[in-house]
Amino acid sequence: MIPTIAQDQVDRIVHNHHHNPFEVLGPHLVLQQDGETTWAIRAYLPSASAAWAIFPEERLEVPMVSVHHPHFFECTITRHEIANYQLRIQEGEHERVLYDPYAFRSPLVTDFDVHLFCEGNHHRIYEKLGAHLTEIEGVSGVYFAVWAPNARNVSVLGDFNYWDGRKHQMRKMDGGVWDLFIPGVKAGDPYKFEIKNWEGHIYEKSDPYGFQQEVRPKTASIVANLDHYQWSDNDWMDKRRHTAPLEQPVSVYEVHLGSWLHENFAFPGTHYDGTPAESVSVAELKPGTRFLTYKELADRLIPYVKEMGFTHVELLPVAEHPFDGSWGYQVIGYYAVTSRYGTPQDFMYFVDQCHQNGIGVIVDWVPGHFPKDGHGLAGFDGTCLYEHADPRKGEHKEWGTLIFNYGRNEVRNFLVANALFWFDKYHIDGIRVDAVASMLYLDYCRKDGEWLPNQYGGRENIEAADFLRQTNHLLFSYYPGVLSIAEESTAWPMVSWPTYVGGLGFNLKWNMGWMHDILDYFSMDPWFRQFHQNNVTFSIWYAFSENFMLALSHDEIVHGKSNMLGKVPGDEWQKFANLRCLYAYMFTHPGKKTLFMSMEFGQWSEWNVWGDLEWHLLQYEPHQKLKQFVTDLNQLYRNEPCLYTQDCRQEGFEWIDCSDNNHSVVSFVRWDKDYKDFVVVVCNFTPQPHSHYRVGVPKLGFYREVLNSDSRKYGGSNMGNLGGKWAEEWWFHDRPYSIDLCLPPLGVLVLKLDHAATAAASAEGDF
Repeated sequence: MIPTIAQDQVDRIVHNHHHNPFEVLGPHLVLQQDGETTWAIRAYLPSASAAWAIFPEERLEVPMVSVHHPHFFECTITRHEIANYQLRIQEGEHERVLYDPYAFRSPLVTDFDVHLFCEGNHHRIYEKLGAHLTEIEGVSGVYFAVWAPNARNVSVLGDFNYWDGRKHQMRKMDGGVWDLFIPGVKAGDPYKFEIKNWEGHIYEKSDPYGFQQEVRPKTASIVANLDHYQWSDNDWMDKRRHTAPLEQPVSVYEVHLGSWLHENFAFPGTHYDGTPAESVSVAELKPGTRFLTYKELADRLIPYVKEMGFTHVELLPVAEHPFDGSWGYQVIGYYAVTSRYGTPQDFMYFVDQCHQNGIGVIVDWVPGHFPKDGHGLAGFDGTCLYEHADPRKGEHKEWGTLIFNYGRNEVRNFLVANALFWFDKYHIDGIRVDAVASMLYLDYCRKDGEWLPNQYGGRENIEAADFLRQTNHLLFSYYPGVLSIAEESTAWPMVSWPTYVGGLGFNLKWNMGWMHDILDYFSMDPWFRQFHQNNVTFSIWYAFSENFMLALSHDEIVHGKSNMLGKVPGDEWQKFANLRCLYAYMFTHPGKKTLFMSMEFGQWSEWNVWGDLEWHLLQYEPHQKLKQFVTDLNQLYRNEPCLYTQDCRQEGFEWIDCSDNNHSVVSFVRWDKDYKDFVVVVCNFTPQPHSHYRVGVPKLGFYREVLNSDSRKYGGSNMGNLGGKWAEEWWFHDRPYSIDLCLPPLGVLVLKLDHAATAAASAEGDF
């Protein structure tokens, strides 16, 4: 046979040096003469000893020959057009028939897709890049596309080609995107990209846009279809679109799925739900213990959260990460829900069940850094593609991780689209953006000389701020009613203000100042608290400068910080009373709420990511009663609009008295939006009870005691006000009315004007 192509072109294919194998492989027109068209079909088949081109519709089989190289096969055939041919390949004693991937020449990534991606504005780029099940010309397979602009060559690896990078070489398009459609690949098939740089070094990378990964320690991506799950949350989603979240109760239960509860976990006394358990002497993980799956968590975690009365569950990162001990904060697969607990459809089921039970789902999102693992984003195409090349901008030394190059359009597009992806495909209700301060400041945890200033000579990372603004602007444009929460610990202005007034665009910010002040305060011996009243009151001075969330998070009960009971002083009774006092003050203070798992029942030990929560403690009355107290707090919070509708407005809060440091007592009013309804909150932060403690109130009438943290049912001393008190026309605290209260030790009282009792007494002339 006369060769139809030059030897150097063949050599580039054989040595995997060709940036566009479609120029050589597949069908090519070689001659048109006298109305006849001659085609050459070429295939590089490294493991084949013989090959044939098959035309099934015509029952025609054409032998292919090797001219240039033993594994480079070609044949010629005269016909009007070439379509639907297959290759029959002889490999030793085995034969197989497959479609030629190089017969499918039209890319699914269009020039417009590439244009939008390169300018950073392709909001659903995850529908184009990655691995997508599709059908082309009646043939099923997977379309692969990956961004690797500085690579010399890119190939797809998988079981379907015995992980041989010579067999499925990809085509380079404009913008540095490589693509290839491989017929016959199906959902569940593992794959990677083999990337070769210009020095010939080879990197095997998982797919940055892959929807699923193998269970660690394996690192391949898995072809997955995210579009065939049948959702049942239409009512929830429609209601969310028409809801203003800042005017709703938001009480979040923060959870690490891997350590909330394991399968085959044994503990004495009772299970977390109070049902009897087998009796064992020590709570420990048994051999063979495994993580619960997303479906099992739906069956166990959701009823627990619903029983406790939380409005939302917040999940520590569920994007794929290689190391359990990172808690999920060192992400490898930004578009892949972690396979530790099941499949993408299993996680969809979990979210769906949350919604059907009235629970929102918030996911921790980590655009601030990524790990250096070889199969991940680090040095992706042999260059610093996703990260900065200069370690003074591109590396977090203290975390051993790399920093995204937010100024590169394609990298910013990768992250912005990723935030939208979780709302689009998984119906989540919010993100909590981790370590925002590390993104905003170029000198974050860096010494002089270890960082580079911005173009104006400052320390602010302008590119990161612009990225956050773009993300939040698009997020609320596409998904009104959702939450975007910043963990931001500095005085950066307007974090939770809209982007159109210059803010970063979040709608909530963790109140780290309140958290540090209040934990310092409650760690003191109560006698010393009189000298630190400012710790309790200072937060109100800035409480309405941002839309705040009060958070007692996982970070506060690890690394030697002790769990909540260990932070507070006193004997066991006082420790539990202190916690009830702290939680009650938190739930009545302006701001949305977040509690980390185990805080609700008073775990003694620090959180251990490798173990389980100390559920066995629920066999003991103090822990049972603390859990009940948190449940009742949630119920009170959700039932009283004055405790949440004006969380972010000065008009919703009014001090009664914040200056009684001698008694370590504060009192205040929380108002609802129309100022018709309110509650009075009085907090005694010492073990010293106070009888006949007078507090000014807004109106005359009967004030029912709707919460007393010292109640017997919560394990308190049961000191209180016999269900409520009548206000008197006694001028106090600059108000014409006041009530004479008994303040319990380390207790918080919440009182509400009982309009019915007041009206009845007035009608009878008793009042």
